[in-house]
Amino acid sequence: MASASAREGQPVHSRKIVSWLSKVFELNPAGLNWPRAVLFLDVALVPLVVFWAIGYEQYLLSALFGALCAWLADPGGSYGQRASRIAVFALIGAGLTALGFGIGGDAWGWLVLAAFAVTLAGGLAVTFGVHRFVAALLLNIWFIVALGVAFSFHHQSRITSYTWAQVLAWTGGAALWIAATFIEWLIRGRQDRPQPIAEIPGDTSRRTLTRPVVMFAVIRALVIAGTVALAFGLNLSYGYWMPIAAMIAMKPSLQQATLIAVQRLAGTLIGAVAAALLLLIPANEHGLRLLSITIGLEVVAIVLLMHGVAIRFWNYALYTAAIAAGVLTLIDLPQPTNYSAEGYRLLWTLCGVAIGVLVMLLAGLLAKRTAKTPPGRPTGVPAQRKTTAEQDLPSPSGHGAKPGTPGRA
Repeated sequence: MASASAREGQPVHSRKIVSWLSKVFELNPAGLNWPRAVLFLDVALVPLVVFWAIGYEQYLLSALFGALCAWLADPGGSYGQRASRIAVFALIGAGLTALGFGIGGDAWGWLVLAAFAVTLAGGLAVTFGVHRFVAALLLNIWFIVALGVAFSFHHQSRITSYTWAQVLAWTGGAALWIAATFIEWLIRGRQDRPQPIAEIPGDTSRRTLTRPVVMFAVIRALVIAGTVALAFGLNLSYGYWMPIAAMIAMKPSLQQATLIAVQRLAGTLIGAVAAALLLLIPANEHGLRLLSITIGLEVVAIVLLMHGVAIRFWNYALYTAAIAAGVLTLIDLPQPTNYSAEGYRLLWTLCGVAIGVLVMLLAGLLAKRTAKTPPGRPTGVPAQRKTTAEQDLPSPSGHGAKPGTPGRA
């Protein structure tokens, strides 16, 4: 009898697994954009060639992030408005770059304090509109990346990195996008242009800081500070992937947070395996052949990032795979035989998304409990309206997007 019921239950579980996988790898045909990817490749090749020529590839990542973040934060409109807003964004990013690389080698307590302050400010930026909230989220992610890269540079004696040079690389990347928009503006007859990434919300209307919004910002800041403390306080190898994963996984909707967490984990696994296979190529090479293979793999990494840009809103899991493979290849080229790095990054990504989903689950349960009518409420007094972070805080999509829709970081 028990075995019969077990056999009856197997197809149900199988259908649930298949249904969940279909959600994770669900494709949005409208989200595929190859012209956008080619534009990114054109822009990314400029710093790549420049740093090849001067021989300072350790600053390439800052330049690429500067160009990419400026592109994503571009509000569109008249050129004067675009240039001024991107310039302000670039200056804030330059300050965060200086802070991240400046304190990357200091005591971990300063890193925790800085991560808390930056994440809290980024969460409260929603009061200036959803577009600026997304821009703040981009800067927040870059700041954690800068902390991690600076921390790793501090523990590698053969790689020299100067904070001012990293700031200059970031600013140069953002300035490159401003120059690209200026050329486009001239070619288009000096006409106003729409926002280049239409899927990113463009709403800049002011919003009231309600209690749920503030609580959500504080919870995010505490979680990121806690994961930064674990990563740097315990001196975990590549531990900064944990706060990045936790930050991206924390969404106002628990269902959306869970789906994004699974997609990010699956994508990171695929990207880590792809990067490990690519890094097998230069493992036993030396001299001129190693140099040529390294240059070739840097081009491959840029092409992978280009594919990530093309499929950003096509499927989040595949996008994560392409970005992870490209970034891991660029980061690990100086030490291509360190294959344990991919395993560590996957582990900390798993821990980060688990922490993010767990915190959102606990926050949802707490919100439901506090929203219940307290015992002994006087008759005639209206029940307290249910308020949660999901109701009052706009998701990065700007319109309460359901899981799987565009608008994720």
